[in-house]
Amino acid sequence: MTIAFEGFHLAEVNLAKARHEMDDPRMAGFVDNLDRINTLGDESPGWVWRYQDDSGAAIDTQVFDDSLMFINLTVWESIEDLRAFTVEGEHVGFLRRRLEWFDRIPALPMLTMWWLPAGMLPTLDDVVDRVHHLRDHGPTSYAFTFKDHFPPEG
Repeated sequence: MTIAFEGFHLAEVNLAKARHEMDDPRMAGFVDNLDRINTLGDESPGWVWRYQDDSGAAIDTQVFDDSLMFINLTVWESIEDLRAFTVEGEHVGFLRRRLEWFDRIPALPMLTMWWLPAGMLPTLDDVVDRVHHLRDHGPTSYAFTFKDHFPPEG
């Protein structure tokens, strides 16, 4: 069953808190593959858009109050498209290695998703708002997870 809704796209942000600065050799396994993995996502079925800063990724964008925390903000046609990219193919190998490069962030959810009208793009303010909403209220139609997802409001 495809979880997509006509006229809506799925925004998602995942948060990562690096164990070390990006130029630290211990981060090389991540940094050296970042462009390749982002390109795989960009070419995946259902991919719509990815936030990029001057780095070509989003590693120079600080949304939360921590210089080692960064975001990956994307838009997809459906939950299944995002799930397929996340847990299938080459990306899953890097997902399994995430604790080599990233610490857990106990105060914030690692992944937050929400629906937005097709053609609209999420903003960095949306990221903060939705992540905090999920943290404070749990999954709702306003901000949710893979496990607990909702249809668009309205």
